Amino acid sequence: MNWLYRNEAVGLAHSKLILVGEHVVVYDKPAIAIPFPLKIIAKITNQPGEITFTSDLYHGNLNDMPANMQGLLECINRAFELCQKPREGVHIEVTSNIPIGRGLGSSAASATALVRGIYHYFHKDLSLEELFHLVGLAETYAHGKPSGIDMMAVASDAPIYYRKTIGASLFHVSKPFHIIVADTGKVGDTKKAVNHVREMKLRNPHVVDQIIDEIEEIVRKAKASILEGDTKQLGILLTRNHEKLKNLGVSDPFLDRLITSALNAGALGAKLTGGGMGGCIIALAKQKEHAVNVAKELKKCGAKKVWCFSNASEEIYFTE
Repeated sequence: MNWLYRNEAVGLAHSKLILVGEHVVVYDKPAIAIPFPLKIIAKITNQPGEITFTSDLYHGNLNDMPANMQGLLECINRAFELCQKPREGVHIEVTSNIPIGRGLGSSAASATALVRGIYHYFHKDLSLEELFHLVGLAETYAHGKPSGIDMMAVASDAPIYYRKTIGASLFHVSKPFHIIVADTGKVGDTKKAVNHVREMKLRNPHVVDQIIDEIEEIVRKAKASILEGDTKQLGILLTRNHEKLKNLGVSDPFLDRLITSALNAGALGAKLTGGGMGGCIIALAKQKEHAVNVAKELKKCGAKKVWCFSNASEEIYFTE
């Protein structure tokens, strides 16, 4: 071995999509999340002196990170403590193609990649319990009181059926399905959206509780449709879920316009994904060629970026 080379390690994580159930998951109702193959890489490299950090958002000394990155700072510091290592002697470089603030799990994926990279660098075994504890620190800063679905979804290579008080269970997808993701280009505000629903629930508890119960039923039916490979029924449920989210006031005119465009292009169903009030939509296609056609229509409609992928592969087969 050539000891002149610097020691380094890499931590990886992927993005996620909430297929159905966002917002109701806060109230201990189930939701389904699936992996989305946008990636984030955290590279930990040996260097003398204080820890430095490089990313698209910040470059400099770790301790001087801006306020909006304090969650990651606490996560990193705690990871060094658990590894029983001094907070010095490395450079951390984060590279990501996950858009920030779009409901795609960028904050959870960043923390997951960083924790995995740090533990790998120090040759420490990382349990899921430790991973979720550390990522939870960062997520609390990012989202206030997170439901926990994001950090479990970005750490899973399979779809998860999640409930806050029970946790996540993996389940098998019997038939490949094709999904289009379209980015509005507008940063969503999960905290604002969650608070909006909470305030609405306080004002009109009977109305909101009924919507929450209806979405819960949609989630249960969606899981059954996925297990049965019934993409037509799944599409219907996606669109129905979006209508309920509109009733909760977390959609916006551009999200609705993109969804209408997808449905007019023949999508089996479409909805916002994540917190809403900006961010992204997802649409379900009949097959690969159809997904590409729907994606092109969404781009014409004004989507900042679109991606197509299948749950059967880790590759994005179309982006524009």
